[in-house]
Amino acid sequence: MSGAFMHLLLVATALVGPVDIARAHFEAGEYSKAIVMLSDAHRTAPGDAAINYWLARSYYEKHDYELAIAYGEEAVKSSPQNAEYHRWLGRAYGAKAERSHSFFLARKVKKAFETAVKVGPLNIAARRDLMQYLVEAPGIIGGDKEKAKQQAELIAKLDPIEGRLAWAAFFSAEKKWKEAEAEYLTALNQNPNTIESYMEAAEFFADRTDADNLNRALAGAARLDAHDPRLTFYRAVVLILRRVELPAAEALLRSYVNNVPERSDYPSHKAALAWLRASRT
Repeated sequence: MSGAFMHLLLVATALVGPVDIARAHFEAGEYSKAIVMLSDAHRTAPGDAAINYWLARSYYEKHDYELAIAYGEEAVKSSPQNAEYHRWLGRAYGAKAERSHSFFLARKVKKAFETAVKVGPLNIAARRDLMQYLVEAPGIIGGDKEKAKQQAELIAKLDPIEGRLAWAAFFSAEKKWKEAEAEYLTALNQNPNTIESYMEAAEFFADRTDADNLNRALAGAARLDAHDPRLTFYRAVVLILRRVELPAAEALLRSYVNNVPERSDYPSHKAALAWLRASRT
């Protein structure tokens, strides 16, 4: 690295800030680069909540849940009123609990989500995570379907479309597919203004092998962001379900695997490869 380039990098870091640059790496799927930059910043400011939070997020994406938890706990310690910090700590606990089959950690998941909702009562994502835990977890570790319904009702009061999505997720967890489908279709009819709403519906319809409604969800998503890389994945799924243009579907899936970094809120490369195999059977 030349001295001039290093100088420019130092100037840019000073002007923008290490967290901003690390977030750019994070959004590009460059989690290791984000960790290097954040770790350097952490040595200077170990108590900085944002640095700890983004370290936790980066390690989460790399499936290093021990470090995700360690940095997540530091983030909530420094900034206990930040709902997102508690929410992602809960997710890190959950990922480790699932891997280790730990009831002790599972209870910490619930507590983290409850705290996120307590400090951020308007945070719909936190309420969704808590609802999902309540409907899916066994009663012995705090699962409670009635309380899950209460969260869905509260979400609906905050945002009607998000309420439909919450109920759809509730019914999906209960394997009540027709009821879930009705909620997703109602949400789509209300023209959500966030692409995540369409992508959530797309995931459901792909899992249910419903090509027509999947295509409908994709059309709505494309109106908001025609370049979202998830469209590549789901368009391939539509072609495979319809058993048409299979070479094009395979090309789309290969492009997705080769060009879209793994991230927890996107369809996985493993799923893309599974659909690729399905296109050949």
